[in-house]
Amino acid sequence: MSTHAKRERLLLADLLEAAGPEAPTLCEGWLTRDLAAHVVVRERRPDAAGGMLISRLKNRLDRVQGEYHEKPYEELIQLIRTGPPRISPYNIKQLDEAANTTEFYIHAEDVRRAQPDWTPRELDRVFADSLWSRLEKGARLMGRKSPVGLVLRLADGRTAVAHRGTPVVTATGEPGELTLFLSGRQSSADVELEGDKDAVTRLLEAKLGV
Repeated sequence: MSTHAKRERLLLADLLEAAGPEAPTLCEGWLTRDLAAHVVVRERRPDAAGGMLISRLKNRLDRVQGEYHEKPYEELIQLIRTGPPRISPYNIKQLDEAANTTEFYIHAEDVRRAQPDWTPRELDRVFADSLWSRLEKGARLMGRKSPVGLVLRLADGRTAVAHRGTPVVTATGEPGELTLFLSGRQSSADVELEGDKDAVTRLLEAKLGV
């Protein structure tokens, strides 16, 4: 049975292929070719991918990602679609699900929502619950840069605290939309914000996410 991560991987590959290499994305400064190179490096070059989190490895990451950026776009798409090499830990189903479900969902929306004719995607309940579960566990990490207190809330009343502090802003929406909001895509996420007007403005302008 296909996992959520595998399904989102194939969707991302299809979206990137359909958009072509020079289409815009929600990732600031990145076209689809840049995003494709990022995805490939992240799971195929662990020697360089550490630069996404460790500043002293940033130069190596930039160099390696630049090398992949120059590869034929069709090759990058195929590398995404076929997945990591056999020896990669990402081939372990549990790790793939944990590391890639949200990652690929976000990047698929980065491609979709940057297009002028995009339409909302209705997520099935099982997948939406999976995103919420991951969001609950990672909310504090993703929301650590929030300049105000931040609470995430679903329509059914379930909540998760992303950042403690005052004043508090409550973001209400579907799991997928809250995931995008907390990953730094505030302006593209369909959420309702409740709280002090100035606090809401500061939150919308903040750089959220890992």
